[in-house]
Amino acid sequence: MSTSTSMEPLSARIPSDLYLWLAQLQVEGAATNSDKLRVLLGQLKRQHDGAFDYVTALAWCRDLVARLRDSLARLEESQGKHSEVLQQVLEHSCHSMALLISAQPADAAAAAQLENALLRRSFALTEALLRQATTAEANAFDPQVVNKHMPTTLNLAQAILVLKGALHG
Repeated sequence: MSTSTSMEPLSARIPSDLYLWLAQLQVEGAATNSDKLRVLLGQLKRQHDGAFDYVTALAWCRDLVARLRDSLARLEESQGKHSEVLQQVLEHSCHSMALLISAQPADAAAAAQLENALLRRSFALTEALLRQATTAEANAFDPQVVNKHMPTTLNLAQAILVLKGALHG
């Protein structure tokens, strides 16, 4: 939201279904429809600005998953459980989306930079998940979730090692 202290009036006619939706919408820190519009326009501005800047896009993506983060915090508080796996995937998703949203490669070199950044982030997530597989149980709401999805990845990694060994041996 703008740091300007000046407020300007805004008037618009909207369809009744949108008005009813807005009236029932729960927006944190906004009680009235006017407050809700200010918050929602601020979010729209962050979305628009994020199309031009990675850091702004990342903040916007994190805003989009705020309900999920809050829900996970409540679960952690009430259940005494935390999921590093879910947190890593969530963080990876926000960063990857921010890269995609803010990217506008004008040439092959810029596209290659984007590709490199996305793959660097993807392999960092893979490494984090592989670290979770080094223990009997992953730090996750479902302690076996990593082990359930690991076999195909391990088979592919083994096949790559065999192939690379055959090519270089």
